[in-house]
Amino acid sequence: MVAAIQEPQPQLFQRVMPDGSEFRCSESFVRKFLRNKMEWSQRASTRAAQKLPANHEKVLRARVLAAFLREAMIIRDHAIPAALCVNMDQTQVIYQQGTKRTWNEKGVKQVATTGQEEKRAFTLAPSISRSGELLFFQVVFDGKTNVSPSLPRPGSRGYAEAKALGIKLEVSMNESYWCTHQTMMKLVSDIIAPYFDPKKLELELPSTQCSILNIDRWSVQRSEAFRK
Repeated sequence: MVAAIQEPQPQLFQRVMPDGSEFRCSESFVRKFLRNKMEWSQRASTRAAQKLPANHEKVLRARVLAAFLREAMIIRDHAIPAALCVNMDQTQVIYQQGTKRTWNEKGVKQVATTGQEEKRAFTLAPSISRSGELLFFQVVFDGKTNVSPSLPRPGSRGYAEAKALGIKLEVSMNESYWCTHQTMMKLVSDIIAPYFDPKKLELELPSTQCSILNIDRWSVQRSEAFRK
């Protein structure tokens, strides 16, 4: 878009509007510029939709209901407060997130988008209690050492802030950035347990008080080694 603007107009940024405000490059301004001046429109790349089983809604409802009733029974039988129920999950975070939509000339048949094939990423494992308390994040990078380039350098932008927020930076010790048995064990020992133990004291509950950690069906979490 920058290359298409033949004559830059820096004075536009100093222009004062009738209401006293200054120019702001808002989303609406950008949309109007792309449509009216450059005659571009939003285009979408296409792909085949994923096919789902005909009874997928029925199966999901049955599984969700079974999980809900099982958890409700455990909470009732062990008198587990909301603060001792923690849910955690894992999500892939791509360094340069692509998009299916882009701006291009109107009427063109072939529309290429950038970033859809980006593979470089890390895994973010957030945890939150049912009482609304956010626990420390765990971030898993691919690599086989506990220093750069596997982990961000201490001098990199945002590193000090991340450490101050208690974010735990871990290495998978392999070529994948997905959570492993080792990183899951560190999540429990470095984040989950250090939250549960003082919380029990705060609630004046015994150390033997049961707690709940909700996890998904990731293969590592289903393994016998982790469950023990």
